[in-house]
This record gives sequence, C-alpha cells and structure tokens, in this order.
Amino acid sequence: MTAGAQAPPRSGARGDEIRIGIALSAMGFVLAGLGACVAILARDLDEPIGRLALMSSGFAVGLLLVAVIGPRMLKIWPMPTVLGLGSVVCAVGAVLIAVAPAYSVAIAGGLLVGLGGALLVLVAPLMLNGPTAAARLSRVNAVASGTGILAPLAIGTLDGLGPSGRYAMLAAAPPLLLLAVLTRRTRPPQTTAARGAGDVPVLIDSAPAVGLGGKWRRVGRRVVMDVGAGWLRVVLAVSVEFCFVVWAVARLVASGLPTAAAALLGSAFPIGMAVGRAIGPIRYRGWSPVFPSGALAACGTMLVSLFDAPAVVALGLVVAGLGVAPLYPVTLAALVATPGLSSARLAAVGAMASGTAILVAPALLAVLARLVDLRTAYLVTLPLIAVLLLLSRRSDRAAFV
Repeated sequence: MTAGAQAPPRSGARGDEIRIGIALSAMGFVLAGLGACVAILARDLDEPIGRLALMSSGFAVGLLLVAVIGPRMLKIWPMPTVLGLGSVVCAVGAVLIAVAPAYSVAIAGGLLVGLGGALLVLVAPLMLNGPTAAARLSRVNAVASGTGILAPLAIGTLDGLGPSGRYAMLAAAPPLLLLAVLTRRTRPPQTTAARGAGDVPVLIDSAPAVGLGGKWRRVGRRVVMDVGAGWLRVVLAVSVEFCFVVWAVARLVASGLPTAAAALLGSAFPIGMAVGRAIGPIRYRGWSPVFPSGALAACGTMLVSLFDAPAVVALGLVVAGLGVAPLYPVTLAALVATPGLSSARLAAVGAMASGTAILVAPALLAVLARLVDLRTAYLVTLPLIAVLLLLSRRSDRAAFV
C-alpha cells in the first residue's frame, strides 16, 4: 500500500491496536523501571552502581541490531510472529532483571529487554497502518507513557514493604506472554512487501524503528553536512534524556534518601516527560522549539546538580522532564526533513543516532561519577544541551516551524 492510500481499516485493526498497546505499555513499564532497578541491584548484589549502568546499554544494542536485521526478519516471518517473539524475549529479560542473583544475569536481562523491545517497536507502525494510524499510535503511546509513570512507584512501594523492589518488574511478564499467545491466533495483516516493511519510523520514547535496506545514493557535500548535523542533534537530545532515565534514582539516593523512597520519587522525571509531551514543542516567534526546551532542561539539571535537598532534586527532575520531552521528536523531525535523501534513509540515520547515544551517554556519566561524585557528574548534560542549542540556531528548518 502506498503512503497516500486511503484504504478502509482492516477488520482486525482494533485487535491490532490492543495488541500493540499491550506490547508498548509493558515495554514502557520495564524501561521506566530500569533506573530504579540500577540502584536496587547495586544494593542487592553489592556492586558499584556504575557497573549496573551497563543494563541501559541493552536497549541501545537491541536497537542497533534490530535496525539492521529487523527488515530481513519481516521478509521471513509474518509481523504477528515477530511481535510474539519480541514479547517473549522482553518478558524473559524483565524476569532476569527481577530475580538476578548475579551481575552477569542482570546484564543479560538488560540485553534481552533491549532486543525484545526493539522488535516490538519495529512492528508497531506496520500493524497500525492506514488512514487512522497517527491517532492509533498516539493512543497506544499515551497508555505506554502512563505505565512508565507507574514503574518507579511500584518499585519504590514494594521495596519499602520489605521485598526487593526489582520484583515489581515481574509484573511486565504476564501481559507480554499473553500477547505471545494472542499473536499465535492472529492472521498476518498484510504482506511485508506490500507494507514497505522497515521504511516507516515510529517514535516510542527514545526508540525509532526503521529499516536499513537499500543503499545510499550519491549525495552532495551540503546534504552530507546537513545530515551529519542532524545526526549529532539527535545524539545530543537522546544523550540528555537517557542520562536522566538511568541515573535519576541514583542521584536521589546520593542526596540521602533510602533506596525505596528514591525509587518512588524517581517517577518525577517520567511525570515531567509525560506532561511535556502532552504540551508539545514550545514555539516562540521564529525560534526553534529546541531553545525553550533546552533552557528548561538546563534549569532542571542545575536543580538536580547544585542542590542536595531531595525535594529540590525531585523538582529538578520534573523541570528537566518538561524540557527534555520535546527534544528528541523535534530533532528527529528536523533530520528526516533534510532535503536530498529519502525519509526512510534519514530515519535510519536517526535510529543509529539513538542507539549510539543510549549506548554511550549513561556510560560516560558513570565514568565521570567514579572520578567525582554523581552530583557533579550530572553537569555533563549542560555542555550537551549547549552544543544542541548551537546546532539548532537555524529556525528556518521545515521541521522547526
């Protein structure tokens, strides 16, 4: 089906929306809980918290791998099969994180969550295609954002009651396994070739799913420079976001809170993100939306880093979430709007940028936290924001208007 076709929705469209909603909600719960689990696993396994930050790299590795092999998988297996496989892999990863008796098991759990989650976001836009795709994707993402807020609350509450809070990650496994059962009874909605599998990007928090099929055509030097700048903007935006996703609870623990209370207050950042996404990019005259969002993110960073009172740190996380929320969608939209290349190729560049950022940024902050305290290390987000603002000074880009 071509992009502009206005075919009526399939009879199973509602069922597809429910299945994708289950998948992304469970995955959102797991990803939002990773930051709290990093702090709790460090306590439970008596490991330096910096070593556990490698769990966040799992999603990045999964994103990079699936961006390459995902379209090939869709040529072999129908989309429901890939959806079921991703749900099982993600469920196994969540269980391993919850019950991990050793460091290596926890890292393996993070990798499986990344691989399974990347498969889920790969098929989401393909199963929800059609004239109402945007509305349906918005609905399932809204539900996923809500479950993301619940994750640190559930982890903190359970940890405060006695058992390790990471056992709350087990809650994601039943719906994922149920989804795998449901997909066995689902007929393939459409052939992969007809759908153009792998050429449609989808935004699930910081995870775009795209295909890398085909080869780059020869392009001019100006296009290469524009694409390079767009790639770097996405890397910077995602880097800032995942520094907060992974290290917010650890920063609250460093401010003097017990781990359980820190996990509860860790919901401050996803709450700020949810509100920021509901508001959308802030536009002021001809300025890029990156400027007000970046300013808010910088203010939140200052509150998180310069003050040690837990209430102020939590407030800083909310403010940072408000500012960070629009950065990734805006920067990716600007990249995909670059003239001279197809949007599919540009979205592939965005996928690689996201994977690179998620792989590198939290690990860089962990290294800095070993040299100085985490409170000071958090200031690394300020130069990232500053470079992003510098690269976004042009406000005449189509995606920024």
